[in-house]
Amino acid sequence: MTLWRLEWLRLVRTRRLPALIAVYAFFGLTGPLTARYLGEILRAVGTEGVQVQFPDPAPADGVAQFAGNASQIGLLVVVLIAASALAFDARREMAVFLRTRVTGVHSIVLPAYGVTVGGAAAGFVAGSACAWYETTVLLGAPPAGAMLVGTAYGVAFLAFAVALVAFVAALVRGVLAAAGVTLVLLLFTGILGGVAQANTWLPTGLLGAVTALTAGAAPADYLPALAVTGVLAVLALAGAVTLGNRREL
Repeated sequence: MTLWRLEWLRLVRTRRLPALIAVYAFFGLTGPLTARYLGEILRAVGTEGVQVQFPDPAPADGVAQFAGNASQIGLLVVVLIAASALAFDARREMAVFLRTRVTGVHSIVLPAYGVTVGGAAAGFVAGSACAWYETTVLLGAPPAGAMLVGTAYGVAFLAFAVALVAFVAALVRGVLAAAGVTLVLLLFTGILGGVAQANTWLPTGLLGAVTALTAGAAPADYLPALAVTGVLAVLALAGAVTLGNRREL
């Protein structure tokens, strides 16, 4: 059995893949629903005598609700699953079993990375499809091109996030430590992008790009972030392999 098949079976038989798809699909279906009825809900529970006015929700609002949840809860699930797969040195028996059967750590890291990214992409695409459908039904159809490009940008960010997990896992041994450090780094990057207004240059800007694109932003605005994300992902994977080869059991 190859390590690629092993990682695939682990992703499927441990129900991590269905969990990824279910989480993103749930937010894809409920995000537009929340955008459509949030104003009515708040007016219903508002203080007596106080009139609350909300603008009519637009298709971009439904997509924004999905993207917001995907960039928080969805990303958390992806990072935890990635850390479980890539922090293989956290389990000494597993580390010995794998390392003594390959010629280099790249033979372990790349299958775990590839399969995890595939699962994360499947979940994000499923969630985007659900958000697209639900938004069309409740709020009107968002631009098809914006949804497709925005979804592709989101997948590119998740590929970077998993690569970052691989790098951090080569620095620390624990699964929770790898996930925690990765989330802190991603949070810091997101804050930096917001403060410096550099989201179109940083990887974290790609995850919410679908919102901006459906609101009228140009896809080319996020090409710098896409290029930076690709370079950083490659460097993170290379660093993970290099550090992994040097680590002593």
